[in-house]
Amino acid sequence: MWQKISIIIPVLNEADNIKAFLQHLQPLRQYGHELIIVDGKSQDNTCELARPLVDRMFSSSPGRAKQQILGARMATGQAFLFLHADSILPENADQKILSALSQGYFWGRFNVRLSGKSWPFRVIETMMNWRSRITGIATGDQGIFVAKVLYQDALGIPDIELMEDIAFSKRLKKFCKPACLSACLLTSSARWEKNGILSTILLMWSLRLQYFLGVSPIVLLKKYYPPNDCN
Repeated sequence: MWQKISIIIPVLNEADNIKAFLQHLQPLRQYGHELIIVDGKSQDNTCELARPLVDRMFSSSPGRAKQQILGARMATGQAFLFLHADSILPENADQKILSALSQGYFWGRFNVRLSGKSWPFRVIETMMNWRSRITGIATGDQGIFVAKVLYQDALGIPDIELMEDIAFSKRLKKFCKPACLSACLLTSSARWEKNGILSTILLMWSLRLQYFLGVSPIVLLKKYYPPNDCN
């Protein structure tokens, strides 16, 4: 039943890194899986660089949720993997996902490992993985995968400006618990290094608390991406 995975990648102005990122995923295409890029109207040549290295490419208005929703709508696989363009999958990631699905899990995520070398990153990633395992909530940095049938039953990813991964996990949790795979997905720690580790931790905790208290994702987005933040 579980054979083809559609790997859905939202991008925006990723020209500096997109070729290297997609080269890493080419073996998965050879195994019959599908690479889908959904571009959020990049102002650089992301699309031109990516087009030869993916199976399908679409354009959307900016917004990670909107881009992923479109990618899922157009995907042809029996399972979806939502992947950020600054992440590197573990070896044999497709087999790990298919194995989890065949064991009766309908969704899940990988452990995350941050790219930074200093010891605080080891503490942060450990806490992120423990928290996810305890709460059953996954973040986009962990590479959320889901069977298409559950994605549809759960009504997909919420179309909100920020915290869509948290809201999506909560939808999926209502149906079943996630597979928390111990294999590590490597993700960039650039934001932590640019803005400071402690400042980033406090920001993320604050955003999560405000979201829990009902603050609008539109308001949270402005705090996550302030006007002077070029990212």
